[in-house]
Amino acid sequence: MSTTAGAPVPDAHALPVDQVLDRLGSSVKGLSAGAVADRLAEHGPNALPQAEQETWWQRLLRQFNDPMIYVLITAGVLTAIMGQVIDTAVIAAVVVINGLVGFIQEGKAADALESIRDMLSPESEVLRDGTWVQVPSEELVPGDVVKLRAGDKIPADLRLLEAASLRTEESALTGESLTAEKSLAAVDEAAGVGDRPSMVFSGTTVAAGSGVGVVAVTGAGTEIGRITGMIQDVEQVETPLTKAMGKFSSIIAVIALVLAVLMVLVSWLLYRTGWADLLMSAIGFAVAAIPEGLPAVMAITLALGVQKMAGQNAITRRMNSVETLGSVTTICSDKTGTLTRNEMTVQHVLTRAHTYQVSGVGYAPEGSVAVDGEPAALAEHRDLALIAEVAAYANDSAVRQTEDGAWKLAGEPTDGGIKVFALKTGCEDNGSRLATVPFDSEHKYMATLDDLDGDVFLHLKGAPDRLLDRSSAQISADGSTEPLDRAFWEDAVDELGGHGLRVLAAARRDATHADRVSNADVDEGEFTFIGLYGIIDPPREEAIEAVRIVQDAGIRVRMITGDHASTATAIAKEVGIADGRTITGPELESASDEDLQRIVADTTVYARTSPEHKLRLVQALQRNGEVVAMTGDGVNDAPSLKQADVGVAMGVKGTEATKDAADIVLADDNFATISRAVSMGRNIYDNLKKAIVFMLPTNGAQGLVIFVAMLLGMTLPITPLQVLWVNLITAVTLSLALSFEPAEPDIMKRKPRDPDASFLDSEAILRILYVSLLLGGATTLVFEWAISAGAQLDVARTWAVNTLVMGQVFYLFTARFSRVSALRKELFTTNPISWLCVGAMLVLQLAFVYLPFAQVAFQTTAVSLQSWLLSVTVGAVIFAAVEVDKALRRGAETRRATV
Repeated sequence: MSTTAGAPVPDAHALPVDQVLDRLGSSVKGLSAGAVADRLAEHGPNALPQAEQETWWQRLLRQFNDPMIYVLITAGVLTAIMGQVIDTAVIAAVVVINGLVGFIQEGKAADALESIRDMLSPESEVLRDGTWVQVPSEELVPGDVVKLRAGDKIPADLRLLEAASLRTEESALTGESLTAEKSLAAVDEAAGVGDRPSMVFSGTTVAAGSGVGVVAVTGAGTEIGRITGMIQDVEQVETPLTKAMGKFSSIIAVIALVLAVLMVLVSWLLYRTGWADLLMSAIGFAVAAIPEGLPAVMAITLALGVQKMAGQNAITRRMNSVETLGSVTTICSDKTGTLTRNEMTVQHVLTRAHTYQVSGVGYAPEGSVAVDGEPAALAEHRDLALIAEVAAYANDSAVRQTEDGAWKLAGEPTDGGIKVFALKTGCEDNGSRLATVPFDSEHKYMATLDDLDGDVFLHLKGAPDRLLDRSSAQISADGSTEPLDRAFWEDAVDELGGHGLRVLAAARRDATHADRVSNADVDEGEFTFIGLYGIIDPPREEAIEAVRIVQDAGIRVRMITGDHASTATAIAKEVGIADGRTITGPELESASDEDLQRIVADTTVYARTSPEHKLRLVQALQRNGEVVAMTGDGVNDAPSLKQADVGVAMGVKGTEATKDAADIVLADDNFATISRAVSMGRNIYDNLKKAIVFMLPTNGAQGLVIFVAMLLGMTLPITPLQVLWVNLITAVTLSLALSFEPAEPDIMKRKPRDPDASFLDSEAILRILYVSLLLGGATTLVFEWAISAGAQLDVARTWAVNTLVMGQVFYLFTARFSRVSALRKELFTTNPISWLCVGAMLVLQLAFVYLPFAQVAFQTTAVSLQSWLLSVTVGAVIFAAVEVDKALRRGAETRRATV
């Protein structure tokens, strides 16, 4: 580390103020203009690094980076060289449409770093040459002295020189929901960001109080700067769908090219076919074998999934993430606001005589107070009335009901929880406040002098140890006073804290109108200790059920939070995810990458974590083969969200930087929404697989028809343009129908699918093969029968195309149900869109056959009703064949189960 005066001091939190100033070559009087200029030239501006953005044309070109598209482009170039204008135009249209669909759906990639830069303060009040001046924050240098007031954005990482009741909002950086209290004392060098009260950090906000600090670190060296560096270093993880479809596309493209070359060689060697005919046949075969409609079907299916998820409060920013959710094996969740309500609630109230249970959660004053299971009334419980009185009067918060019926807090969350407790007892602030001592981080209490119908009392609320120091008596069961039993209260504080509760205390003493309240008055007065409030941010009820659902689906839930270990453990137990000890940040710090892989295999709760810890945890899980969904709301979560397979940001309390780094944004910050999104992700994968198993037999049949015709020296039963027609209308009608299939009943009872597993299992491959043979064989036979009956070539080819289309229609009906019989009422009731798609397909096919311009473009002609009946018969045979196959498989499974 450099010791040059003016160099940054990243360990300023661990050093006394005078030593920090000495290291920085500064003083409480700030810097001179000359020193600032020198340091600005040496260290550069106080700004975050810029990241490269993907241009629109780079994003557009990326849409065509697919082996199947390469084959189509090659086919288009060859037809253009051969002068086949219509063929070239149709192939080009297919390629361009597929590219535009992906381009439009993906949208402009957001820049998380730009959002973080927006968090920084544009100007700062700095002491230069002995005078306070406003300067652009980018011009701050190490050693500058900066003034802070409530509402200010903090421009750099500052070591505090002065702090007057200073509290900062650091949740975006630390993940803690409560404001951070600041003081001047140095702390251990190993202390995490959330445990450095002597520091304030760039990008956070002054919530209350005022202060003065010296700039210790600027720009990329700040905590928020380190996070931006981590975001830049994180590589985007390839989704399971992208990997699977990449392999699938490559295999299909290679098979199509190999068979096309084989077909050309055999036809040329055996039949001496001309090169022009050979090339057109090869192009027709490539177009037939390539499922060019598949990218469009994938894009549409994912886009529909995006729409459905948006209706369930899950807004998807990257389409592939919809499907990736279906592969997730572990969910790393934040605690505050995701698993919990982010509303501090008093659950227990302890006096010397009783322990009261408080029902109701959140800021709605709905609930009751009970003791030993019976309602507790203020008139019958003097101790309860007194502790409720302190909660009502020593409080600056308020709760109000909005027009939509929701209750909103104005003030500090902890104050709000105590205020709501008072309202639940029926105690309201009906007196008048004469004076107040605001809460500050040094004294850790709040005092108010209040007139209650002519009687004046000094109410005191704050940290239990500070109030015990100022108390000499306590309230007994009947409301009288008795000597203070400090040991009892210290044990009670430990017990409540051990259950993850935040503990505050209440005390009071008699006063008069002549009293003036200050810290000195409070310190000198002897109070009567009343009792303790046990406060917690309670878990969402729906989150508990959602955790159970995803666990039943084979997904492990892990909590990673910046909160304290006791609080994290308590919430984890309540929601059902604690299955061992809680690991803390310091333990993660000392663990090697190999140790961390072993730790994450068995541990579900992590507390006091930093951004680096979260990122390492996600990476360790991924090295263990897990597909990770990570939730977060603060800037500190952005690197791990970008690293995760699916990053999930909170839409309500999340920072813009976190949302930009995420794949999915939750509009309601609710874990239950993640559970629903996982279910939809699995459903989308099922529907994509059904669509592929449905589409490929069309390509297989068409390829088979051309391949056999060329090998046997036959006239082609269908032309390349007719092949494209069938592929396209099948993709935009029948295949699209499968995108609307509802989830199967057992979808959240299955284990997560292996992301490395083949996209198509042996059962799917076998079905594709035999349906391809049935469709291709029937098409060839119908064509040959028509030719032998004396039909013209265009008539026979029209019959052949109609046979392909009707075979696909009947195959759709059975393909909607992968394993069970399609002969059920759900065929007609669960997906009405499928019937609309079938109707659209038939209308398009009738236009293909009977409209004059279509007849010219595709070389078709009008045909008789007899030919249509023949095509329908072929479709019915294919339907029956698949149904028999499914019945045989179900029977085999039943027999295996009974053995």
